[in-house]
Amino acid sequence: MSGWQRILDAKQAENLAEFLELLRIPSISSLPAHTTAVQAAAEWVAARLARAGLERVEILPTGGHPVVYGEWLHAPGKPTVLIYGHFDTQPVDPLELWTHPPFTPVVEGDRIYARGASDDKGSMFATILAVEALLQAEGALPLNVKFLLEGQEEIGSPQLPAFMAAQRARFACDLAVSADGGQWAEDQPELTLGTRGLCALQVDVTGSAADLHSGIYGGTVQNPIHALVAILAELHDEQGRITVPGFYDQVHVLSEAEKAAIAAVPFDAEAYVRRLGVPELFGEAGYSTLERAWVRPTLEVNGIWGGFTDAGMKTVLPAQAHAKITCRLVPHQEPGRIAQLVAAHVMRLAPPGVKVEVTIMQNAALPYVVEANHPGNVAAYAVLEELYGKPPYLTRSGGSVPLYNLFREHLGVSTVTFGFGLPDENIHSPNEFWRVSSFRRACVAYAMLLHELAKLDVKTL
Repeated sequence: MSGWQRILDAKQAENLAEFLELLRIPSISSLPAHTTAVQAAAEWVAARLARAGLERVEILPTGGHPVVYGEWLHAPGKPTVLIYGHFDTQPVDPLELWTHPPFTPVVEGDRIYARGASDDKGSMFATILAVEALLQAEGALPLNVKFLLEGQEEIGSPQLPAFMAAQRARFACDLAVSADGGQWAEDQPELTLGTRGLCALQVDVTGSAADLHSGIYGGTVQNPIHALVAILAELHDEQGRITVPGFYDQVHVLSEAEKAAIAAVPFDAEAYVRRLGVPELFGEAGYSTLERAWVRPTLEVNGIWGGFTDAGMKTVLPAQAHAKITCRLVPHQEPGRIAQLVAAHVMRLAPPGVKVEVTIMQNAALPYVVEANHPGNVAAYAVLEELYGKPPYLTRSGGSVPLYNLFREHLGVSTVTFGFGLPDENIHSPNEFWRVSSFRRACVAYAMLLHELAKLDVKTL
């Protein structure tokens, strides 16, 4: 057993206790009331980087939630790897569905329950622990390392395009490695080669100046909720295809080779249905479930509200109704263009009797794809195969990580996704959890990966 692995084993209980400290910080980036908590998480992460042995640790302002930076650059001639992760989380609603308070972490058996445990505080923290163990065991790292750990990934990293443009020199590197990812199953690794892009909109429908008595005024004026649901119902046809004119114009058409690569990944539809608790699968006709999840674009209503929603009855005709929409995008769709197309179509669908407004939100990300034979992926593949005793599946992710294309644009580097969340861990939902076994595995895996990446010739990256 290597020295760094003995250190990780010896400090396992201490590391878990520290992880629970991080999980107690309610760093919800989308809610203004939690801005100070996101800053507190940044301070916690910065202090932990410094204690691990990183140098020039700083909390960098972005105009929004901060970025934490640290470096260790004492391996001349070796690659410089930028490690990426995020410490912000999604909101916790509906709160009543949580078995435990979302920011009071609880360990039950192999599961650590808390918001942010799987996405992404767990894998992110494991990168710090791996670097610390290597420095303590070997006195040095096998290559040069920089960290970019952010507090706004869950809202689409809106300030980071300008931030990265201004910080090119600081973050210059040969390769990026992202902890914001997962594996196929507890006993089956995967190597993610792409993520979908993202755009987001809010639709606001206004009728009367104030809520009205539904008995006295019902039937005489347009109901904003009726108008809104009518608009939303027209955004898809019965086959699950998006009806927005021009929406599919730039979509990359899958080659036979790409279809074959996706089909080669085993998929159990019945198990998928059971895990999700749905009656049956549904989606755009003509594509497999994995194709729809990985390489086809979507338009989803994420939230809808208006009128009276508390228990009991209130006979009201609401003055307003609202909906939030996000689209997941694929190569070669551009977020700004797609958002404009959706907004224009919503306005065309607006019925008489109400005022409809569409706001295009800052949340945006370009789709991202990296070659399976990129040297960084080859190294990650080798580590995963050794760690699990079997080769990883080559997959795509239906989610979005805005920084991947920012790294490509501003730093000229590709990103290897190397995280350890699992599909059943309720990310973005109540009762999110991460496995203690994944925590151990992630720390070991990152130490192994840094050694493997150190073997690469900088000229090949």
